[in-house]
Amino acid sequence: MTFENAQTSENTEITAAGPAVRPFEIAIPQPDLDDLDRRLAGTRFPAAAPGDDWAQGTPVAYLRDMVEYWRTSFDWRAQEARMNAFPHFLTEIDGQTIHFLHVRSAHRDATPLLLTHTYPGSFADFLDMIGPLTDPEAHGGRADEAFHVVIPSLPGMGFSTPVAEGGWTMERVARTFDTLMRTLGYRSYGAHGSDTGAMVSRELAMLNPEGFLGAHVLQLFSFPSGDPAEFEKMTPADHAALEFAGWFSTVNGFAGMNASRPQTIAAALSDSPVGQLAYNELFENFGNGTSLLTRDQILTQVSLYWLTNTSAGAVRYHHAERAVDQRVNHGPIGVTVFADDFRSMRPFAERDNTDIVSWTEQPRGGHFASIEVPDVLAAELRAFYAAGPRAGAA
Repeated sequence: MTFENAQTSENTEITAAGPAVRPFEIAIPQPDLDDLDRRLAGTRFPAAAPGDDWAQGTPVAYLRDMVEYWRTSFDWRAQEARMNAFPHFLTEIDGQTIHFLHVRSAHRDATPLLLTHTYPGSFADFLDMIGPLTDPEAHGGRADEAFHVVIPSLPGMGFSTPVAEGGWTMERVARTFDTLMRTLGYRSYGAHGSDTGAMVSRELAMLNPEGFLGAHVLQLFSFPSGDPAEFEKMTPADHAALEFAGWFSTVNGFAGMNASRPQTIAAALSDSPVGQLAYNELFENFGNGTSLLTRDQILTQVSLYWLTNTSAGAVRYHHAERAVDQRVNHGPIGVTVFADDFRSMRPFAERDNTDIVSWTEQPRGGHFASIEVPDVLAAELRAFYAAGPRAGAA
């Protein structure tokens, strides 16, 4: 089954052996945008902390500046048009509506690639990578390095809503996304992700379904077990990475809140767009002031969460995962470590992943590398899959 003619009409349904797939277009109603503007205009800001810096969370001065820009300069309709420049679809898998982008390369034998987004990101994480991946010749690559890309929204996030039921762990998402790739007719494919997307991709490596070409991630979240012998293999770079992880543990209060009281914070986020912006401080503060994201890039993500009212679905993943035991991955996986991101620690990563086939490092870029340095990450993906088996589309 191919998708070259998938958008022949608004009501076209494409069927295969699996679920029906139907085209979708983003069209936020104007009253929703008007409501957002009214809420922003009526924002009641908190009292600033001493120094009004990032030490205690999102600074008030930052919020005031961003809210003013959001109201007077940010253009949602322009961002909406940019998203709609690519083909979107909806389907139903495991009782859940799944939204995804599916962009086929002009090269019919391109490698199918599943891209899974971050938290607090979205499918928009990868918009700037679609061109470099599907048309590598125009971005410094070769024709035989082309990909067909599939970019889903995680269940409960973006337009993969409403959530049909609870229990959406990373493992369940991985199985759902494997079904999605099979529904699209792909017998084999690779997977990439950062943050939540890295966890889903690692789950796919553990699942290692027939024809799976391996997972590429930006993080392998492995930590000391308490065995002193583990530290004997640590390099100075590993010790620096552990120090960074220690720093991040002091500023990631959102993870604890999401894991313990997701519905409580969801109520606040669902009623305040500025609260959503402040809570998503990860866009600015993950790398301790090194973020390369622009205001438009951040506000596109925050607006998407607000306009789809999906903060509740997003925060519940931490709660669902807290009871999941860490398992060893024996499937093929590679990692690219960006300088201003969580830096995976190799001794622990190798303990938890027995088939690490690639480990590279990049001197520029952070947690949202797909937005910050899309060409660099695209080149990493080309190199990773060129080194392994290639497969054409079904």
